[in-house]
Amino acid sequence: MPSKDKVKKTVKGGDSVGSKVTKSDTAYSRHSVFDFMEFDKVEDNMIIQKNGKRFLMVLECQGINYDLMSGIERTSVEQGFQQFLNALRHPVQIYTQTRTINLGESLQTYKRRLENIKLELERKEARHKQMQVSGSYTKEELQKQYMEVIKDRNLYEYGQDIIYYTEKMCLNKSVLRKQYYVIIPYYSSESGSDLLDKDEIKNLAFSELYTRAQALARVLAGCSITSKVLDSYELVDLLYTAYNRDESEVYGLKKAIDAEYDEMYSTGQDVMDKRMAELNRAIEERGFELAKDAVAQARTEKSKQAQRKERSMDELIKDIAKSIIEENKQYVGEDVAEIAKGKIEEKEAKEKGGNDNVKKAQKYTRRVIN
Repeated sequence: MPSKDKVKKTVKGGDSVGSKVTKSDTAYSRHSVFDFMEFDKVEDNMIIQKNGKRFLMVLECQGINYDLMSGIERTSVEQGFQQFLNALRHPVQIYTQTRTINLGESLQTYKRRLENIKLELERKEARHKQMQVSGSYTKEELQKQYMEVIKDRNLYEYGQDIIYYTEKMCLNKSVLRKQYYVIIPYYSSESGSDLLDKDEIKNLAFSELYTRAQALARVLAGCSITSKVLDSYELVDLLYTAYNRDESEVYGLKKAIDAEYDEMYSTGQDVMDKRMAELNRAIEERGFELAKDAVAQARTEKSKQAQRKERSMDELIKDIAKSIIEENKQYVGEDVAEIAKGKIEEKEAKEKGGNDNVKKAQKYTRRVIN
């Protein structure tokens, strides 16, 4: 009986190969992942397959409701479709993709708008009450403001009902929509020359595919079907949804790219580089905080110095006044200079308060006069 950890390696046709490999020998590489996905890359609005031998361009078409059309409109659509079939000079593939609509973001947007409507309603209600209390408005003005309140209230209640029924509808079932695509191929063998390099073949393929796509778009317009050529990002989104059917709406392409989900097995950013970036950001933030604190402390110290100088301003003024008198006493006379100094002391004593200080200053002045 063979061991449980050993399995037989089987080729595509089902023939058993004699060699046995263990489960530990099974490995998934980047090359095997690309083999599974059946395309090489997406570039220049084209899906490139088979090492540059096959190129695909995709037209996205908007569906029409054929059942709701009148007889004349149906006939016109059928004739347009006949022209579409007659205009085909190359193979095409019609692809239908069913997607689940994620209404979460739309509901959040509507809820934010509803909040704004509610705030506007409350503002108008307060304005109406203020007008009623003031008594300075006519009956017509009050009626006009009341109608504005009623209009916003109806709009707010209508929005509440829409959000409620939409959430209830999405509670137990998924909302689906179909997307329709026409896939147009081009093969490198159609170039008719083996002397062209890969870039020349790619440029030729793009020109030919774009011409075919525009021709088909014009013919489809005769069926009342609008269409457009998907760009590279939209092609990646199409492929991502095809290969990740269950997770595409929950974990969409944009989130996958932002999370570097596409680089987990190839070129993800180095962990040490991320750590260095985080350290640099932390250093910058802390340096900013330190600089802000230092400036605040410097401003506080400068403010304290100004307050100290303001408190000592009277003393400085008095000293300067005395020094001026002292420098000019030979012109005003020594007696007058001494009396003036006494007056300065007396004035300072009055400002400080206290009878003792005033009396001392007055005594000093009298002594100088006598």
